[in-house]
Amino acid sequence: MLLSDYDYHLPEGLIGQTPTTPRDHSRLLVVDKTKKEIEHKKFYNILDYLNKGDVLVRNSTKVIPARLIGKKESGAVMEVFLLKRLELNRWECLVRRAKKLKLDQTIIFGEGQLKATLKEVKDDGNRILEFTFDGVFEEIIHELGQMPLPPYITEKLEDGDRYQTVYAEKGESVAAPTAGLHFTEELFEKIAEKGVEVVDVYLEVGLGTFRPVQTKNVLEHKMHSEAFEVPEKTVEVVNRAKVEGRRVIAVGTTSVRTLESAIDSCGNLIATSGDTEIFIYPGYEFKIVDALITNFHLPKSTLLMLVSALSEKDFMFSVYEEAVKEKYEFFSFGDAMFIY
Repeated sequence: MLLSDYDYHLPEGLIGQTPTTPRDHSRLLVVDKTKKEIEHKKFYNILDYLNKGDVLVRNSTKVIPARLIGKKESGAVMEVFLLKRLELNRWECLVRRAKKLKLDQTIIFGEGQLKATLKEVKDDGNRILEFTFDGVFEEIIHELGQMPLPPYITEKLEDGDRYQTVYAEKGESVAAPTAGLHFTEELFEKIAEKGVEVVDVYLEVGLGTFRPVQTKNVLEHKMHSEAFEVPEKTVEVVNRAKVEGRRVIAVGTTSVRTLESAIDSCGNLIATSGDTEIFIYPGYEFKIVDALITNFHLPKSTLLMLVSALSEKDFMFSVYEEAVKEKYEFFSFGDAMFIY
């Protein structure tokens, strides 16, 4: 399976730079993967495609303001991007101009209420920093940090909450589960009134979401590890729906990866937590997920491979061609698809 098979041309002007207002007024490309038909709608029209008894599974992780700007004692400006908490006060981080920071040197943030000392350099170039602080770490980074927007978004985000779903509950994600950004609280009320069950899973989205596949042979690619949790309530609702032949609809690829990572030998969903490196590409047999709400993904990305597995690859690429032709907006602040 060649990486070049998952490339497509995307004009730069189609990369969404700002979130749609209201959230549910973004465009929606509806994809019937069985009939191989598409429709052009608005996101709030998703109601017309949800049925009583459907189960909607969303990733209720919370994005933290993971981008921190500080200074060394010499005054040199340093940028730190929190990736993953390893211990209470130790994080794996990306450090810009990392070679300027030596072991045991310290970066000072704000007025000194937060400091980070370099303790280890990993083989992949990431750094292990040990933080010291007065107060509550989460409160301090919310005061000093910035929302970690993807590198392809160049416009300034005026309201950091727009890179957060309205249902974000807990977690330390450094990227948003962007399919969920289209939902409003009012839309969820209408979904519930229609008899659709809404349940939560949690997957802490890491920076690996933005990292391109580097291997020519896709099967040689190593997925990044992400922490996940599937609650007991979600298991009960999803398994009952599967037994009764009702649809399980994932909100976003992170929900897909979570659900398909928590399965027993009989194909049932189980309540569990841990780390997943699941890699879904064409040929994968889905155990839980029947349909997917998702954004448009980067060329040559593992997420594009995932949606190509849910549908048929050549058809999915024709859908993407149509989206480009009709000038849909792509990526995190872009428009959405419903594949069913």
